[in-house]
Amino acid sequence: MSAARPMSAARPRRLLTVCLGNHCRSPLAALILAELGGPAVDVRSAGTRDKWVGKPAHGQMVTAAAAAGYDLTAHRGVHLTPGLLDWADTVLAMDGANLTALRTLADEATAPKLGLYLGDRDVPDPWDKEPEVFANVVRLIEGGAPRHLP
Repeated sequence: MSAARPMSAARPRRLLTVCLGNHCRSPLAALILAELGGPAVDVRSAGTRDKWVGKPAHGQMVTAAAAAGYDLTAHRGVHLTPGLLDWADTVLAMDGANLTALRTLADEATAPKLGLYLGDRDVPDPWDKEPEVFANVVRLIEGGAPRHLP
């Protein structure tokens, strides 16, 4: 009879959140998942486009996140790579367009890892919208987080 591996030795679940630019939704989702999941998760975020690589999160998202108690000021944009897809146990697209883009990049091993963050609906892109839209996106992402946590 073999001994069960202690929980402390278990590898954290690796979650990758993805949106278009890694500028609004995916960095917030990664932050919320990391804060709520603690040591049980290792979370990263990336964008399917490279426009915001190395840049901070969108100012309106930083403000909306702060109002909900999340600090996005340390975020810097990352471009999605095949290595990130391989690294992740689960890849969470913020919307159907991002999921379609992910499917074009995925191979046999990574395709089963892909899904929508909210399961059956999109997290709307708040880009160029009113502050209330950013605040609503924060609430949607926060509400969807528990489904992805161990």
